[in-house]
Amino acid sequence: MFNDKSILVTGATGSFGQMFVKTITERFNPRRVIVYSRDEWKQSEMQKDKAFTQGQVRFFLGDVRDKDRLCLAMRGVDFVIHAAALKQVPAAEYNPFEAIKTNVLGTQNLIDACLKENVETVVGIGTDKAVSPLNTYGATKLLMEKLLTTAQNYLDIDRALQ
Repeated sequence: MFNDKSILVTGATGSFGQMFVKTITERFNPRRVIVYSRDEWKQSEMQKDKAFTQGQVRFFLGDVRDKDRLCLAMRGVDFVIHAAALKQVPAAEYNPFEAIKTNVLGTQNLIDACLKENVETVVGIGTDKAVSPLNTYGATKLLMEKLLTTAQNYLDIDRALQ
């Protein structure tokens, strides 16, 4: 599935992202895996780890809040794994619009960039907190899921009409 494919992972310096990048490079032979993250420190730490210095791993500094940067990073990408999020519940409660900018508006930027660059498949990483959300984090992740589902519905309608 991932052999000879180009994969972009948003939030790739987080706990899920790092494990996914490591697993995908160990179990498959992707053409390239793009580590997309705004955390330059974690990217530099990953580059010191032999697990992430495979020839196919590329590091791309960027934020999902920046649609133009996302479009640039997605050139020639087949799969996107969307793991970028502001996920610390207390921080999201204290800074709700920052969570909205990353988790909701960042997801819309990602969708727009994927459509522009004709990305084949997008997987959004959800959370149990999105089910009957009780906090800002859960609410923004629920909206992330809704945006991705709606984008797929629009694509399905477009394909049916062609």
